[in-house]
Amino acid sequence: MELFTWVPSMRVGVEVLDQDHKKLIHILNRLYQGMKNGQGKDILGRTLDQLVEYTKFHFAREEGFFDKTAYQAVEHKREHRELIKQAEQLQSRHKAGESALSVETLEFLKDWLNIHIQSTDKKYSSHLNANGIF
Repeated sequence: MELFTWVPSMRVGVEVLDQDHKKLIHILNRLYQGMKNGQGKDILGRTLDQLVEYTKFHFAREEGFFDKTAYQAVEHKREHRELIKQAEQLQSRHKAGESALSVETLEFLKDWLNIHIQSTDKKYSSHLNANGIF
């Protein structure tokens, strides 16, 4: 059983960005599955490392499309910076030996995927599509 399932209503209309979002959902579900199997601590470090790395990659790709199409994304980019900062803080806390971060990380990822993709990311769909990015 997964914690979070990709549904068609999450599509943003740009295939590579939708694939990125699916990969982020996969990271979330892997952490959830590890927690259910009593391995949350074992996979948390790897999950946080992958989360930070892939989030930076994804945001750079998204922002590249914004820049290419002159999409007004000041607030969107600010959200990206804040989300990366939050992920890096969780990563730092884990590396410093703080325990019991699995649930907090899980909630952070779930909320981010649900809110950021479903609301903030949906706003750029028509603009990017109108500028030839699908």
